Amino acid sequence: MEAREMEQEREICTEADGTDGFRMEMEGLSRNEEFARVVVAVFMSRMNPTLEELDDVKTAVSEAVTNAVIHGYQNHGGKVRIGCSISGNELTVTVQDQGTGIADLKKAMEPMYTTDQSGERSGMGFSFMEAFMDHLEVESCPGKGTTVRMKKRIGG
Repeated sequence: MEAREMEQEREICTEADGTDGFRMEMEGLSRNEEFARVVVAVFMSRMNPTLEELDDVKTAVSEAVTNAVIHGYQNHGGKVRIGCSISGNELTVTVQDQGTGIADLKKAMEPMYTTDQSGERSGMGFSFMEAFMDHLEVESCPGKGTTVRMKKRIGG
């Protein structure tokens, strides 16, 4: 395992304190976005979320995974790592890729901004993540990848 991979593995491991969390790695393919949504939804079901809370988290996860596949890997595949943890009534979801990274993170976080030249993307991914979650943190390094960390209070 390369040093960067080991560091990313460690980052996800520290998200899950070992008592109530999981991590997984999947191929960065569009067809796996639904799988990621469902896995996170099943995991958070132990928190007894409302349907609205469940839908919010599923939408945010979908946006984060789609960003990794479309923008991070430009539909050429790669690994997407997802980690989840529960601490009290707070769910934390981390989505990581080792793709192209984001050159101008501040610009990328603006609503309607997209690097997609096809006109198929609206540029609302980060805006949706912010709207549906209580906290959003994005770290990115051009040429090395992006980490999206989202938190949501459930039932509180």
